[in-house]
Amino acid sequence: MGQKINPLGFRLGTTQGYHSRWFAQSKNYFDSLKEDQKIRNCLKNYVQKNIKIQKNIKIFSGLEGIGHIEIQKRIDVTQILIYMGFPKLLIEDRPKRIEELKMNVKKELNFVNRKLNIAITRIPNPYGHPNILAKFIAGQLKNRVSFRKAIKKVIELTEQTDTKGIQIQIAGRLDRKEIARVEWIREGRVPLQTIRAKIDYCSYTVRTVYGVLGIKIWLFVDKNKK
Repeated sequence: MGQKINPLGFRLGTTQGYHSRWFAQSKNYFDSLKEDQKIRNCLKNYVQKNIKIQKNIKIFSGLEGIGHIEIQKRIDVTQILIYMGFPKLLIEDRPKRIEELKMNVKKELNFVNRKLNIAITRIPNPYGHPNILAKFIAGQLKNRVSFRKAIKKVIELTEQTDTKGIQIQIAGRLDRKEIARVEWIREGRVPLQTIRAKIDYCSYTVRTVYGVLGIKIWLFVDKNKK
């Protein structure tokens, strides 16, 4: 129980909240769901193309990405909240960038009579967010760093946060081997079967020179400090 199911969906209503909040009739539900996916893809593509890192500041590759996106829809207003690792260092001229981002989203979704609000929030503990850690591992693997070295570095980063345990799994042609395999490492406790346990999870795919690799990260965090 709880091992072959997405940990986030398994805990909805207990320790896990919704990233999209809106109501739609059953006949319009699919269109609203598709619209959410288009918004997320548009935001991620824009941020990925326009990320600029200051040369005099050292940032680990991948930690500047988007953690998650929350969408709230009302009758005439759509509120989008973007959680990032280091937004102040990565997005220059914030009012101009946000306005340009709004124009891209409106153009993609043909917003006419609906108001769009976009806000960017910094994640308090970027090293304790599975999506950001997965992007860091993906960046290391693209640079042909050993997967074991990348995993050990991620475990060191999570030690700076309030996480109680972490489990990392990487599948594919690791170290350029001809046969694909699965490798995983767990540090601390990761109680996947306990619904009350606050588990953060992400699944990320990275394309490398020697094939596609899948990354999965489970984080057991202290819900009283999260």
